[in-house]
Amino acid sequence: MGMIEIILTVCAIANPANCEEKYLQFTFDGSIQQCMMAAQPYIAEWIGNHPEWMAKKWSCDYPGHEKRRI
Repeated sequence: MGMIEIILTVCAIANPANCEEKYLQFTFDGSIQQCMMAAQPYIAEWIGNHPEWMAKKWSCDYPGHEKRRI
């Protein structure tokens, strides 16, 4: 198993123009495309722990790679 990273763009519920990127790493044995489908429970968990934010979009990459704009 290797590591994969979700690049998550979140925006503040109180101020939707205030957006940030968060990087969620987890162990995953699959492709980047499979990560895109499997990411939702991880994103839901993060949002559950940070209710002041809402998820706007996400992508997956391998940790340490240059970040792509999403």
